[in-house]
Amino acid sequence: MFDTRELGRRPGAMKRLTREVESPGDLGVEFIKVPDGATIELDLRLESVMEGVLVTGTARAPLTGECVRCLEPLDQRVEADFQEMFSYPEADDRGRPVAEPADGEGAEGEEDTLFLEGDLFDLEPVLRDAVVLALPLQPVCREDCPGLCPECGARLADDPDHGHEDAVDIRWAALQGLAETMTDGEKDNEPRTDGDDSQEK
Repeated sequence: MFDTRELGRRPGAMKRLTREVESPGDLGVEFIKVPDGATIELDLRLESVMEGVLVTGTARAPLTGECVRCLEPLDQRVEADFQEMFSYPEADDRGRPVAEPADGEGAEGEEDTLFLEGDLFDLEPVLRDAVVLALPLQPVCREDCPGLCPECGARLADDPDHGHEDAVDIRWAALQGLAETMTDGEKDNEPRTDGDDSQEK
């Protein structure tokens, strides 16, 4: 929770904050995430506006995961920018009630609206969305990572000249064996030219 009492409710007031918070956990995608309990650095700007408090910020956090190409461990950092409005719960700063939306469209809109709780606001849902959206869906150890050898699984970055003799597709192995058998049979049936004719003469 962050406190806005020092900011006040006069439109145009602004306050900057720098904080370190602990990761709320489960902050990641399949191949990469912010470690549970890791420190997230926050730079925040709070602005008082007519409807509430506008929060603009940047979050920086460490990442752990694995490269999707070579499966090597990754240690990276993510930087995520965000901006969110936290509305006053019942009235604006002039004491007038917030107008009710017409045509029954308010329910869905309220689900997307974040409210101040007294003078406090909870940044966790905003932070979670911003960081997860900033994560790479296909993290790599380097942009030109060549990945693994499809034949033996060796990491190609460690051995750029890595290679294998032409491998036979297992689906064609039986046919190749048959072809070799036929070739051997043809050789056995070839007429002998070991000098017998010269002896007959």
